[in-house]
Amino acid sequence: MRCLIHHNRISWIRWSVFAFLLISGHIFSPVPGFSEEPAGRLDFLLPAPDKADHRQYLGLPPDQPFSLGQVKARVVIVEIFSMYCPVCQREAEKVNAVFRLIQSRPGLKDKVKLIGIGAGNSAYEVDFFREKYSIEFPLFSDTDFSIHKKIGEVRTPHFFCLSLEGNNRFSVFYSGTGVIETPEAFLDILLKDSGIQVTP
Repeated sequence: MRCLIHHNRISWIRWSVFAFLLISGHIFSPVPGFSEEPAGRLDFLLPAPDKADHRQYLGLPPDQPFSLGQVKARVVIVEIFSMYCPVCQREAEKVNAVFRLIQSRPGLKDKVKLIGIGAGNSAYEVDFFREKYSIEFPLFSDTDFSIHKKIGEVRTPHFFCLSLEGNNRFSVFYSGTGVIETPEAFLDILLKDSGIQVTP
């Protein structure tokens, strides 16, 4: 009887811990695919990047807030991350690899841009994440969760992929939460869904 009670207590503790991690977003399954996300959810302004090379990368003038539709690209990949998210920490190198793959392909690097937004992260926390994981693409702070709330309080890491249509207009063709299986497969899916034809 004591063994049975002990076993049941351990099982209850395990399920309680699992439920807590599931609710807090630390355990989840990927939810990729075509998106029904309203583009209006991603209609917000970000500050101009401090670094000149980041402004050049995005094709933006200095000292002016910008919307995602103003980025000089055909596709913009937006990662919603948090410095405190253990999955984001583990996935940082894979996201870096996606960026490097894009930059290594001459026919692609001017068409696809990548940015990150730190949900609830201060500028200091975003900079810490950037330095710790050697992030080369632009990262932005969402200190008060205002952007995170606007986009539906998605779990992290979450990826939105936007197809830019000109005149500051865009559509969301991909929205997914979870881990990247491989950087190559992730990028291939996005390219296929976006309709961009690139010679390897």
